[in-house]
Amino acid sequence: MTESLDSTVPYHELLYSMIRLRAVEETIAERYAEQEMRCPVHLSSGQEGVSAAVGACLGPKDMAVSGHRAHIHYLAKGGSLKRMLAEIYGRQTGCSSGKGGSMHLIDETVGFKGSTAIVGGTIPLGVGLGLSIALKKTKEISVIFLGDGAVEEGVFYEAANFAALKKLPVLFVCENNFYSVYSPIAYRQPSGRKIHEMVKGIGLDSHFGDGNDVVATYKMCSSAVERIRNGEGPVFLEFETYRWREHCGPNYDNDIGYRTEREYLNWLDRDPLVKFIAWLKNNDLIADAQISQMKEQINAEVTEAFDYARNSLPPKAEDAFTHLYSKGGKV
Repeated sequence: MTESLDSTVPYHELLYSMIRLRAVEETIAERYAEQEMRCPVHLSSGQEGVSAAVGACLGPKDMAVSGHRAHIHYLAKGGSLKRMLAEIYGRQTGCSSGKGGSMHLIDETVGFKGSTAIVGGTIPLGVGLGLSIALKKTKEISVIFLGDGAVEEGVFYEAANFAALKKLPVLFVCENNFYSVYSPIAYRQPSGRKIHEMVKGIGLDSHFGDGNDVVATYKMCSSAVERIRNGEGPVFLEFETYRWREHCGPNYDNDIGYRTEREYLNWLDRDPLVKFIAWLKNNDLIADAQISQMKEQINAEVTEAFDYARNSLPPKAEDAFTHLYSKGGKV
């Protein structure tokens, strides 16, 4: 990290958020073998910098949508850890009433409008949310979290084009972790293509950043959010980042051939949390005692949230027929 000190950056808030997001994902990984979380999980360990930075730039009335790797997006938007874990455990106290699981999180109380396992599936919904904001002439924004694989879906181009055409208050946040399941980006996109440059051709203000540098990421997000709130149209931000664990599940998969152990270790050396803590210490912005206190508070919260989820009741059988829609109206 080479960022200079800036009084507008919420350094401690960013650190607390990153430690918390890492603790949640790693605890899910540790406890997954207990087989009480009865749904697939797509973890984001190593990618916390982007979510922490974006979340710190948003207000409670802003809205967000995501894809299958949505845990830390939901939490960074202000989502309830207890309700998220209860959802993963399939309990009626979950944010989706225990019906959605890890990949289908929704919590309208914090403006998190949903995530889905369908790659690119929420992109047009996020643009639609932006249209609703524009029609109401309010200052909120709609954030769309997507991966590099989502820009290979036709719906992305339709949605991005519409957002640009109508100058909608939409922030596209592309976390480029180089893989779509087990396929590296070189197998999926033409050599030499840069996603943010391609998107600029659609008409979006587009920028690129290092997602492992949380301060630079925050500044880029903050500038983009300000531009959008000022009515200057949508912004697309691409951040390089890297997931440590397997595509789906709590383990590591560097042995199956689609990526190497050396590549993983190189990215591990760029750990956004370790880099940020070292930078804060070097600039005398935090002490070990403060970090220990943060971790203690977070560990207590995580433990309490897991206990809450495990002790909550599963949905009742009749709940299978709630939140359904028919041709004649709501059931």
